[in-house]
Amino acid sequence: MAVNLAVERLAISVKGVVQGVGFRPFVYQLAHSHHLSGWVTNTSGEVRIEVEGPRTNVDAFLLEMEKKTPPQAHITGVMSTRLEPCGYQDFEIKESLAEPGKYQLISPDLATCPECRAEIFDPADRRYRYPFTNCTNCGPRFTIIEDIPYDRPLTTMKIFPMCPDCRKEYEDPSNRRFHAQPNACPVCGPRLRLVDSAGRQLESQDVIGDAGEYLKEGKIIAIRGLGGFLLACDATNELAVAELRQRKHRPAKPLAVMMEDMGEVETRCGVSPDEKDLLNSSAGAPIVLLKMKDCTDIAPSVAPGLKYLGVMLPYTPLHHLLMSEVNRPLVMTSGNMSEEPIARDNKEALSRLGNIADYFILHNRDIFSRYDDSVTMFEAGSKRMLRRARGFAPSPVRLTSPAPQMLGVGAQEKNTFCLTRDDNAFISQHIGDMENEETFEHFEKTLDLYKTMFRVEPQLIACDMHPEYFATKWAEVEASRSGLPVIKVQHHHAHVASCLAENGIDEKVIGVALDGTGFGADGKIWGGEFLVADTTDYERMAHLEYLPLAGGEAAIKKPYRVTAGYLYRLFDDQGLTIATRCLRDVEGAEFGLIKQLVDRGLNSPVTSSAGRLFDAVSSLLGICREIKYEAQAAIELEMAAEGVETRASYPFNLETDSGHKVIRLSRLFEGLIADIDAGIPVPEIAARFHNAIVDIIIRTCDIIRSERRLTKVALSGGCFMNRRLLRLSIERLSARGFEVYAHREVPTNDGGISLGQVAVAKHYVK
Repeated sequence: MAVNLAVERLAISVKGVVQGVGFRPFVYQLAHSHHLSGWVTNTSGEVRIEVEGPRTNVDAFLLEMEKKTPPQAHITGVMSTRLEPCGYQDFEIKESLAEPGKYQLISPDLATCPECRAEIFDPADRRYRYPFTNCTNCGPRFTIIEDIPYDRPLTTMKIFPMCPDCRKEYEDPSNRRFHAQPNACPVCGPRLRLVDSAGRQLESQDVIGDAGEYLKEGKIIAIRGLGGFLLACDATNELAVAELRQRKHRPAKPLAVMMEDMGEVETRCGVSPDEKDLLNSSAGAPIVLLKMKDCTDIAPSVAPGLKYLGVMLPYTPLHHLLMSEVNRPLVMTSGNMSEEPIARDNKEALSRLGNIADYFILHNRDIFSRYDDSVTMFEAGSKRMLRRARGFAPSPVRLTSPAPQMLGVGAQEKNTFCLTRDDNAFISQHIGDMENEETFEHFEKTLDLYKTMFRVEPQLIACDMHPEYFATKWAEVEASRSGLPVIKVQHHHAHVASCLAENGIDEKVIGVALDGTGFGADGKIWGGEFLVADTTDYERMAHLEYLPLAGGEAAIKKPYRVTAGYLYRLFDDQGLTIATRCLRDVEGAEFGLIKQLVDRGLNSPVTSSAGRLFDAVSSLLGICREIKYEAQAAIELEMAAEGVETRASYPFNLETDSGHKVIRLSRLFEGLIADIDAGIPVPEIAARFHNAIVDIIIRTCDIIRSERRLTKVALSGGCFMNRRLLRLSIERLSARGFEVYAHREVPTNDGGISLGQVAVAKHYVK
């Protein structure tokens, strides 16, 4: 066969995550291996390449470039144009080119690669025990980038001139540190120091070794990591964990644990192959919720009342070195007081965490953007993102068609925002609960950063309908200042639209939105909703019946009030008699107050919330009567049902009222109470209740399908963080012929609301 030796020149544009991930060195080496001349450069919008040589070589280069990209690169588009040959003599990497208005995708921070990990434990290596070791395959990315294109002068590493050895690596195309922007070593790079709680520097020849000794003694240490500070203590020391909880004002919410390697994890938790892949994810290395084994040395107060443990592996050299020193699991929780954003800077951490930590590991590599750890689980055949942050944001969700530039400001709790440009939806990292000044400042600064990085100037702002959400109020003020239009999106429509946008669905579906609270179109509190919806609009088809929250917000903190209010509304005075009998640890005067509040309609808004129904049942069963963290009652109810296999359920009625169907719950509660009185074990009752909720979903979806001929179902809302509910809903809906969509990459809780807001608002832009 004849070989085509005709010389050809090709101009190539590559879009995607192709900067900061070793893509230019890869192109350089690939061009040389195919004996091609030309150049490659970063720009603000893409990587540009020109190659010249025999046509067969050029074609082979292009094919191999797309098939054999570096492990952390992700190509979203390649365009090529054939040009007249110009006689290039060699292949070179050109200086980066900044272009006004252009943007590119940026890599999240990457977990330490095996090669760098080997170096920090090799006494013969010049980076032995160096905690800032990295290369093009790992290390900080988004948290240190100040602007694009991604070059060292536009990162927080600009203050560290490279020594001759590092410069040689950086300029050597055959080295894996070729153009690794955070490249450093003990001679020229960032350094650690150890200080006490007052900020006094301690004399230490081995910061990591000394810190490890303090941890083994039961001390609490604040560690400056990739996206902010973590608070660490010995996870096997009950006294240390209890002290951390007391100082952090976090009495019961579970704490994450870091373990040295997979062997340590398998000793304490059941781990499936898919969960192993999640734990070892170089792109994310997130916290993964794993089933704890019965016999474990983890302190009981790490995850009180729970059967799952949030586990992560070391993802920075500092973590690897510290874990090898202590040789035991460590609590690694966000460096903040309860509900505040994670501390980022040294001075800020000493001020905010000085009353929590005994010692601080500080360093002088600045963090430009603060990031929490991501939280995931593997359930119903897929990864499920519960908190999307380090390692995943700012990777965009790809939209089915280009969108105008918009901003969705998200919800009140678990806030994220979302910016759109072209076919990309950039969902921010987890911001937090918008209830304090620090979180609000975090929101505004992160929004400014994303707008700068991705060159977005929103034409429209989308927000929640709830008039008291801080994000909604911010949107209104910003719209008044800027003259931008505001689109208010109903909370549960946003939930369903978020699921549709993530899954690329552009048609009407049956939307099942189950969560705690959301402002309804009728001014009431929704939360147990069945919609016929697409991203354009929705129709409310069915919902859980409205029942009172006696005491309003106080009822959410004290689920026994939800129980008593529900029973009173469903069964009148007999309901209060039942409540008195079942809620024996509640003072009798409380029931009289609840009766008055409900009768008079004082501070007793009605709600269709599925989350509050879980709370009411949890309290009724004596599992959780007062909560110390969000969703505690529902989570502990789920834990009570863990491992129980039963098909038994509780009945309910579906009635038509005002044009849509209402799910009546009196028969469900009658069944619960009868089982309690019959002495049925609590775990069995909890499992039967979960089955009842799944029955409600199945029956309601069946009816809507028969009326509207819809076979696709989208599941969304915080209740679907419940493993059992998600798994059984998907299994049984699928068995009945439904095509079921649920969240994987975007949180099903309010962390996904901002995506739904822009998906809906898109249709309002002319």
